[in-house]
Amino acid sequence: MSGKPLSEIVSDYGPAVLGEQFATGAFPLLVKVLFPKEKLSVQVHPDDDMAQKYGDPRGKTECWYALDAQPGAQVALGIKPGVPPEKVRSAIEDSTLEDLLEWLPVVKQDMIFVDAGTVHAIGPGVVLLETQQNSDLTYRMYDYGRPRELHLDRSMEAMNLLTGAGKIKPVNENGHVKLIDKPYFRLDRFALDAAGSIPKVADFESPFRDRVQIFFVADGAANLKVAGAEPISLNRCQIAIVPANASGWSLEPRDRAEIIRIVPQLGDES
Repeated sequence: MSGKPLSEIVSDYGPAVLGEQFATGAFPLLVKVLFPKEKLSVQVHPDDDMAQKYGDPRGKTECWYALDAQPGAQVALGIKPGVPPEKVRSAIEDSTLEDLLEWLPVVKQDMIFVDAGTVHAIGPGVVLLETQQNSDLTYRMYDYGRPRELHLDRSMEAMNLLTGAGKIKPVNENGHVKLIDKPYFRLDRFALDAAGSIPKVADFESPFRDRVQIFFVADGAANLKVAGAEPISLNRCQIAIVPANASGWSLEPRDRAEIIRIVPQLGDES
């Protein structure tokens, strides 16, 4: 399968790659690294029901893990309490929407949940690992005067003034850190040290052997070892996808490594 795009592999080997519960359709998640040099546009994403109303298969709930953050870095997450929808629309039209946003400071290793319907924006000075439903549905509400299309009617329909968005407190769990456990995705952080007591992540230790697992190297370097194959070298900000049917594999640090494990979940699973 060397050289094949992921979409083709999923189409040909869906259940083996994704696991039976995720075997229909596209790869369930998108994973990106964002490093804005200026404020990104103010956006909102639809939920599954609204997306399907307009002919798309799914909405877009996402989360951000801060790989790095400069002093003063912040994101906007939601509309200030008590602001009615009509004031939001008028603020878009008179270029004062920024004043109605809840701005949240961000530091390294913050985990931020952004459920569908949350008005949001990302400021400069932060590097984010974004995990999201596999959807490109984005409604741009405001763009600081830049000459790009806005989607005001759809934005107002998608917007929820009360959402579950916010920072998620990490939880220590069996030698690693659970970062987030929500419908659509779960993320865990592993601090691996070749000389330490947690030398690797392996298939027999994972509770998610029934589904695809995504491993992102947030820091350091690691080797993905699979029985009968050459090790795969992974450096910082590189990613590996371990199929659901894989066995006999282990992810081992070359010295030390911070690894983020990402697994898909069903919409009602957490």
